[in-house]
Amino acid sequence: MAAKRAERLVNLVFALLGTRQYVTAARIRATVPGYEPDDGTARADEAFKRMFERDKAELREMGVPLETGRTSVFDTEDGYRIARADYELPEITLTGEEAAAVGLALRLWESAQLAGAAQSALVKLKAAGVDVDTSRAIPLRPRLDSDEPAFEPCYAAARDRRELHFDYRRPDEDVAARRRVQPWGVVAWHGRWYLGGLDLDRGAPRVFRLSRVLGTPRASGPAGAFEPPPDVDLAAMVAGQARGEEQLVVVRVRPGAAVGLRRHAVPLGAADDGDDRLQLRTTEPARLAGEIASYGADVVVEAPEAVREAVVERLTRLAAMSPGERAPEGAA
Repeated sequence: MAAKRAERLVNLVFALLGTRQYVTAARIRATVPGYEPDDGTARADEAFKRMFERDKAELREMGVPLETGRTSVFDTEDGYRIARADYELPEITLTGEEAAAVGLALRLWESAQLAGAAQSALVKLKAAGVDVDTSRAIPLRPRLDSDEPAFEPCYAAARDRRELHFDYRRPDEDVAARRRVQPWGVVAWHGRWYLGGLDLDRGAPRVFRLSRVLGTPRASGPAGAFEPPPDVDLAAMVAGQARGEEQLVVVRVRPGAAVGLRRHAVPLGAADDGDDRLQLRTTEPARLAGEIASYGADVVVEAPEAVREAVVERLTRLAAMSPGERAPEGAA
């Protein structure tokens, strides 16, 4: 939408919200900046009528409750007003936990591109009388950091509706592939960031984990080049892919050992030998095998056999190395 038209629509909304009476088109033309002035010519009258009809349709499409009627029986033509009770948001009330969640979300957007939007949301909530505590202690502090360098270019391309190009390497591929995507948005899922969009080469929706993007994604083409499907659900897209790739891994862990592994595991009770049995979920069995191997003899894989063999292979390879050659599992 052009800046002048947007400004005119805002002025029109303010004018119609500021009165309880119906305002005629002639009065709107005279008082709302941006409309064709009345110079007595048929051309000016026709230009105003076309502009005003477009603006009314635009407001109604945006959900603005524009009413048509007459203030009294003596009025000779219809007027317009906006029903304030239908237009204004209801009172916003949040529980302490909900307000804390809002504060947590504001702390999340630490990147420069999102800081302005977060602060704007905070100002609006405070203006509505909502006490948002951004410093309340919460045992979790997610943030956007250098671990996801692809986030900002992907987010910007999705926001501006520009085509995106990047190199992407799947865990089962040795060579990265070039991808051309219409980005629909970026979403967090189980501690990781994903890009959802239309893969132009495959002609189908796809999800891409940002940690697998190589280099810096590049946007191309004009802004507004496409529109995401109106019913797209990025979280559901990511969840559907995760369910398709997810594997369950059962391990035995010595009591008191492998604290880091226990943080994202489900306890299954004690084994016959006194070890703790844990269940892990993963979409990257190779990476999990490397993590398990780092605990040495403190962790034993029960199932599946493929993960067990991968752990054994890593431990065997490490045992064959000289001390100076060894590096922590998972190191680049």
